[in-house]
Amino acid sequence: MWWRLLLIGGLCGWPAPVAWSQVTGGAPAGAYSQAPAVAADPNAAAVAGNANAPASSPAAAVASSAGSAAGGGTGFSNASKMVELPNDAGQIWKEYDLAPYTSRVTDTVKPEQAVVDWILRETGTEVWFSQPLGILSATPNKLRVYHTPEMHEVVRDIYYRFVNSQAETQVLSLRMVTVDSPNWRALAYSMMTPVTVQSPGVEAWLLTKESAALLTANLSKRTDYREHNSPNVLIHNGQTHTLTRKRPKNYVRSANGQGLVALSPQLELGQIEEGYTLQVSPLMSLDGKTIDAVIKCEIDQVEKLVPITIDIPSTLGQMQRVQIQIPQLVSWRLHERFRWPADEVLLLSCGVVASPGAEASNPLGIPNLLKNNPLTNTTPGRADALLFIESKGKASQALLDAQRQPVDSAPNYRGRY
Repeated sequence: MWWRLLLIGGLCGWPAPVAWSQVTGGAPAGAYSQAPAVAADPNAAAVAGNANAPASSPAAAVASSAGSAAGGGTGFSNASKMVELPNDAGQIWKEYDLAPYTSRVTDTVKPEQAVVDWILRETGTEVWFSQPLGILSATPNKLRVYHTPEMHEVVRDIYYRFVNSQAETQVLSLRMVTVDSPNWRALAYSMMTPVTVQSPGVEAWLLTKESAALLTANLSKRTDYREHNSPNVLIHNGQTHTLTRKRPKNYVRSANGQGLVALSPQLELGQIEEGYTLQVSPLMSLDGKTIDAVIKCEIDQVEKLVPITIDIPSTLGQMQRVQIQIPQLVSWRLHERFRWPADEVLLLSCGVVASPGAEASNPLGIPNLLKNNPLTNTTPGRADALLFIESKGKASQALLDAQRQPVDSAPNYRGRY
């Protein structure tokens, strides 16, 4: 009876079993010695250049091309055959276990996407959509990669940075402040080390944590100093954290003469969201001594509303003069990757740009009515936007230090009271 099953299996094209291994968080990767052949499902998608391999098999298979269809047309037939993935560049298949990381990230939808994003940042996207054939696919439990051994080295380094012990929640200090004048550099240059930046108009420096604390204390004494967010945030290693502070600004966009009351034009209002959005995605090194971070910042501000008077016909056929407003916008963008030692502070200066927050009040708490006033046609003030980024370490250790601090800082009266 068994020889009949073998004969049937041979006629049906059952492939011989191919040994393969998966990578877990503790051991080096095993790999296919060759691209295994798998019988194709008629509904399976072709994988040439596709980054989504079927989750049920270690290699993808494609339906064979048919000859001429009825009526002379060409297309795919229902027949299928076994096809091997091309491995002319020595590509191998590996699976990496993501469960040790994704099981800890419970407050994010598709936490595995962060692993894919960081791999693409390290390798670039072109290597996955050109020759040689590459496949990159992630599920909550598995990362599946088909590429050359050299590319697997890069993928494995990123993978271990996610799943090792450093991958728990990190405390990151993100302090965005503004000062009206950039003259703070005169006293601070001696304590800062310049960092190369590709974005035009942006400067970056490294400071020791002691120097950063001293600089922040000196800046806070200035009358033009403003802090725009609470500094400490909890971020899972590799994930993206977004800080947004925006407010709507209404203006008269257009008008027509079809008002509900005669001689009363109908005004059409528009709205612009002005403020800032800051996104930070940090990734710790394996030894926890280096931080890689992708920083994206967008600032939009209505510099002024330009009044324009137009004539529109009313319902009674008479002309009416109506004033509409044309927004004059100021925008600023930053999207760059930085790497620096975890025991130092990264300081970014965006230059004198549109202020990311609301206009400051004077010491009496009264807003400056002369700024952004359509009657005086003045514009809101500009400011030198500064971003301090500092690693506070693991969340568990930071919480322990915070609990110890009140005890350590309590005064010791040595029994005198």
